Amino acid sequence: MNVIIFILPFLALITLVVFIHEYGHYYFAKKFGVGITELFGFNDKSGTRWKFCLVPLGGYVKFFGDRNVFSQAEQQELLNKYSAEDQKKLFVVKPIYQRALVVAAGPLANFLLAIVIFTFIYMFAGKDFTPAKINEVQENSPAAIVGLQKNDVIYSINNSKVKSIMDISTYINTSTTEEINLSILRNDNEIFFKVKPKVIKDKDALGNEIKKKVLGIKIVPLYGEFNKEKLGPAKALYYAAKETWFVTKSSLDFIVSLIKGSGDTSQLGGPIKIAKITGQVAQYGVIAFLSITAYISISLGLINLFPIPMLDGGHLMFYAFEKVLGRPLKQKTQEGFFRIGLFLLISLMFFTTFNDLKDIGLF
Repeated sequence: MNVIIFILPFLALITLVVFIHEYGHYYFAKKFGVGITELFGFNDKSGTRWKFCLVPLGGYVKFFGDRNVFSQAEQQELLNKYSAEDQKKLFVVKPIYQRALVVAAGPLANFLLAIVIFTFIYMFAGKDFTPAKINEVQENSPAAIVGLQKNDVIYSINNSKVKSIMDISTYINTSTTEEINLSILRNDNEIFFKVKPKVIKDKDALGNEIKKKVLGIKIVPLYGEFNKEKLGPAKALYYAAKETWFVTKSSLDFIVSLIKGSGDTSQLGGPIKIAKITGQVAQYGVIAFLSITAYISISLGLINLFPIPMLDGGHLMFYAFEKVLGRPLKQKTQEGFFRIGLFLLISLMFFTTFNDLKDIGLF
């Protein structure tokens, strides 16, 4: 029963975000007259094959005449196989900008899904706008050492204005720098501090073990109560786009910190961890489930934009080379990139799977 509780929400989530991703490809492919041979399990009136697949998990769009690597001779051989009418539907003969839009549309659809979900949440469930003040500064804590005091109002963290009491922990723990830039209001005067947080082992709201950055302060609503507002469409859309950008930027900052060697690799997770967290979050209701769906959709969109062959970003990288050089890269060069990409993806898969298994206590 516990397995079902975790698996069903995960399958619902992954089905939605993968479908939206692939529909982005599908929409622009049809718009530019690209033939589509597979996507689900039935044929529509335009001849598209819709097909469910277990591997890869979720689904994919297969374009007419599409292959990852083409030599010039093979491309000409491909053209000779089809009639003039069918040649117009071949993906490889479309202008670079059309191919690029078709490929980029998948990740962009994931970002759009996140914005739609956040907009829905802010309109019908509301968004918190509770300002926060410090109620207690723990002795010998990082906050005490730099001079933070009780009743200081937290104004901004790392140049991001604090709109809600909920932002404080998020901004602190998504920071990838050793010190945090903190701006507070004290007697209507803005004062700036640099604080080096302490990293402790703790548990999140779902009971999962995490490494957490703390300043050694306790915060409370500035006016003694929480302020949650249901927003109008325009305002909800603005904050939804802002949240999507913040999550994207924070993810990129984290990846850069991993490359530099300062990031916490234990935070990387794969399907097992996503399934676990999705199942835990789903028990808190529809809004919580929609929120995690939006965050996973952003992650899927962002990862697919990485310039790694076999991902959408890898195809975009090849199109950029083709635009600059005036021709596609040589077949051997493309194959070399694909081998590197395959190695990177398999390495990442093994690493995240190891983290997942360690997270559930198998290592």
